[in-house]
Amino acid sequence: MNWSMLRAILILPGNVVVVIPAFILWLSSSTRFTYHVSGPSDYQFWLALCLLIPGLWLSIWTSRLFLEKGEGTPAPWDPPRKLVVRGPYCFVRNPMITGVIAMLGAEAVFFQSWPLFGWAILFFLGNAVYFPYFEEKGLEARFGLAYREYKQNVPRWIPRLTPWQRRS
Repeated sequence: MNWSMLRAILILPGNVVVVIPAFILWLSSSTRFTYHVSGPSDYQFWLALCLLIPGLWLSIWTSRLFLEKGEGTPAPWDPPRKLVVRGPYCFVRNPMITGVIAMLGAEAVFFQSWPLFGWAILFFLGNAVYFPYFEEKGLEARFGLAYREYKQNVPRWIPRLTPWQRRS
């Protein structure tokens, strides 16, 4: 793994999935919204695992695609230089965010924490505003017609049933 990707992971999802949730748990620990850790005998433990594993897998897969095929990282300071339309990106435009939201959901379920669930919702809503108003405009400026065609054929959040393939 190169330094740019490691830095991008530590700063972006590292803060979203580790630092901020830890801070939320700490803040809520002596309130009526305190958390309760799930154990293997609790259904929440297994539900959290069912969210965590695909979320982590999706995040790793999409980050690798950015690095290997896009020649960049998920970070705004080192974005992909090539449009990535492979793997999960053939089904949905933001699979990396979907993976992160699944991991946040896993944390909320594992810790049985409403404040963490609120953080997952807030993170999604922030991205639901950020992507159409900022990120997609930058992608259109960088990739032009190729991105506009992709955007017309691949949904932002709800995956297609069949993979989209770009016309060459």
